[in-house]
Amino acid sequence: MEKNDNNSELLQLVSFAIGKEEFGVNILKVQEIIRMIDITQVPNSPDYVDGVINLRGRVIPVISLRIKLGLPRLEHSRDTRIIVVDLNGKTIGFIVDSVSEVLRIPRNITEAPPAIASGMNADYITSIARLEDKLLILLDLERILQSSEKLQLESIGD
Repeated sequence: MEKNDNNSELLQLVSFAIGKEEFGVNILKVQEIIRMIDITQVPNSPDYVDGVINLRGRVIPVISLRIKLGLPRLEHSRDTRIIVVDLNGKTIGFIVDSVSEVLRIPRNITEAPPAIASGMNADYITSIARLEDKLLILLDLERILQSSEKLQLESIGD
């Protein structure tokens, strides 16, 4: 990786996989990453909400990022993780296939997503980073949940 100069700020990201794709989210949004634990299903919740978990005495909703991104549901494996994030003061868990690593990348290796990716799910994509051996899709987790969905989740957790 090239040396950081004064013109390029570093992005600190948690990278994770869903299917064959690698994604990244801003590390400042991530509270912790935990192994899969028992999830209590909530009746009449949207299909992307797997349920709630008890995390040290706090009940938090857990969302399948696979389903939210339009991918088929899979059985959880020993690599499956829950990324616990803070979205505007609300704690939410996102289930991912596996967590890869923490990355520091210069902002100047990112670019806007191509126009062809401007489907419904493209709103979640802030940019795409060109790493040496792969592309990393940077997500804005706050955009993944629409306002009405955030209100629904508030009635489920905390």
